[in-house]
Amino acid sequence: MKVLLEQDIKGTGKKGEIVDVAEGYARNFLLPRKMASPADAASINAMNIQKSAAQHRKFQAGIAARDAAKALDRAQVTIQANVGENGKMFGTVGNKEVAAALKVQKGVDVDKKNIRMDPVRAIGEYSARIALFEGVSAVVTVRVIAK
Repeated sequence: MKVLLEQDIKGTGKKGEIVDVAEGYARNFLLPRKMASPADAASINAMNIQKSAAQHRKFQAGIAARDAAKALDRAQVTIQANVGENGKMFGTVGNKEVAAALKVQKGVDVDKKNIRMDPVRAIGEYSARIALFEGVSAVVTVRVIAK
């Protein structure tokens, strides 16, 4: 029996594939658990529409990421840090602080997990690489100054 898989099934196939399985396996296991649907014209057409919509969303996200990368590339953000009498910083400046500074100063919302830089423990200028999308990244200068 030919079925259209609704999710990945180990040993059978991946989501969106049309596979030929035993009729008992399909009728007693896959169909009752909504893991697959019979491979008729309507279900195949619905899956094709979902795939094309997902591709379109991914394409639009790529375009938006490239625009954001152009705006961010070689940009500079300033972060104020608490400093003691001897000039040493209290704590560190990490990805969380850089993401917050980018949102406030440049208006770009970046997930802190997408920022690649070492924790900053001293006053100065540092570079951070921001991954915005697959193959799209920007380099930002992070300037840490005393409060």
